[in-house]
Amino acid sequence: MIQLPFADRAEAGRLLATELLRHQLPANVVVLALPRGGLPVGLEVAKALGAPLDVVIVRKLGVPWQPELAMGAIASGSFQTLDEQLIGALGISRAEVDAVVARESAEVARRETLYRRGRRALDLHGRTVLLVDDGLATGSTMLVAARYVRSLKPRKTLIAVPVGSVQACHRLRQEADDCICLATPEPFSAVGEWYADFRQVRDAEVQSFLEQETTLPAFQKQ
Repeated sequence: MIQLPFADRAEAGRLLATELLRHQLPANVVVLALPRGGLPVGLEVAKALGAPLDVVIVRKLGVPWQPELAMGAIASGSFQTLDEQLIGALGISRAEVDAVVARESAEVARRETLYRRGRRALDLHGRTVLLVDDGLATGSTMLVAARYVRSLKPRKTLIAVPVGSVQACHRLRQEADDCICLATPEPFSAVGEWYADFRQVRDAEVQSFLEQETTLPAFQKQ
């Protein structure tokens, strides 16, 4: 039985790793964390599995006058999805959509450069990919990440989070080979309510987590 709230993302990551070890994942598994909150969780999982850690960067495309309302999302490599029905219903022009896409594409590129520091993205073709975040509320961001990863032809795409809403975890099981949620408490309004410490993860911390991964002993990386 998982006791909520988690102390912090690192504790959640260790508990998630314990569960994942029971699944006997293949040796070629790759851990992809969603920045920024997914990195502390992903690092603990990668260390426990002896797997390489990388990031998959996803940005919401917000409605111009209501940025919190998503009209789509964009992921690393200029992969994007658009909610054409919503865009049409709200009368959002193509120029307005293009402006939001351009702005968020620039932010994706900035983060790619900042986080990787010249390191190339991992080759996912034929490998088992484990997508990790600190939780799922609506699951929209993870949905785009999963679709992006599947476009790179991995052998399997798995999603793993410490906590998520029942609806989001069910939704993601339709988009991946499996979605592992340690806890699905109800009612569920926000991921942060299930963490005692849910402070914002800074860019510098993301860099530090990725650098820690590069210092893992070679025998730990399959």
